[in-house]
Amino acid sequence: MKNFFALAAAAALALFGIAAASAAEFTPAQKDEIGAVVKDYLVAHPEVLRAALDALDKHEKEAAAEAREKIVADQASLLFSSPHQATVGNPKGGATLVEFFDYNCHYCKGALPDIAKLMKDDPNLKVVLKDFPVLGPDSVEAARVAIAARNQLAGDKFWQFHQKLLGMRGVVGKDQALAVAKEMGVDMDRLNKDMASPEAKTSIQEVMQMADALQINGTPSFVVGQDVVIGAVGYDQLKDKIDSVHKCGRAVC
Repeated sequence: MKNFFALAAAAALALFGIAAASAAEFTPAQKDEIGAVVKDYLVAHPEVLRAALDALDKHEKEAAAEAREKIVADQASLLFSSPHQATVGNPKGGATLVEFFDYNCHYCKGALPDIAKLMKDDPNLKVVLKDFPVLGPDSVEAARVAIAARNQLAGDKFWQFHQKLLGMRGVVGKDQALAVAKEMGVDMDRLNKDMASPEAKTSIQEVMQMADALQINGTPSFVVGQDVVIGAVGYDQLKDKIDSVHKCGRAVC
């Protein structure tokens, strides 16, 4: 926006024949005249302002995407292969889908069937589940139980636990998560010890820091290849990116 007004001011100065003058050399009267010219032009041609705003928005989104892509590359090991995460689907899959989720996120619940279908349709897909409890204390407690439960439930077993917990209606907190863990046959004494261990805190902190670096502030959010996808965008968009990763190693070939 500043660049736009600088150009507009330069054009106005040219009209006055003082394009080489510095801003400090303008008299108050000249400044008033320049402002009037710019204002009149924008009022007469408001589409110019819209074009400038659109260009600025595009530039900022491109800059954010580039910054995220760099973070994905620099922190690939923590993002795709951290010991503090749950991995489901094919652990040796040729493409990886990372989901940042919250057990109380309505949109995460809506996206659950999409993730299940992606895994069913693509046996060569690895899915990484990142507990990102941003919706309050209940979400944090549910995440702590889930993190402890994955010490006993791996692969398909943890995926069943995850589906049951994320698919629950109403608020999901510690009690609900413990009930699902017990239903899954988890050793509850061991679970309680694991919940009190540093692992749960370390896992959540790692995800929070990574989300901050990637400028992720909501759930669900996904990483596919080098792309960060914000929001529940649906099966088709995620599948297109995953297929591209299989084909050329990038979310967009």
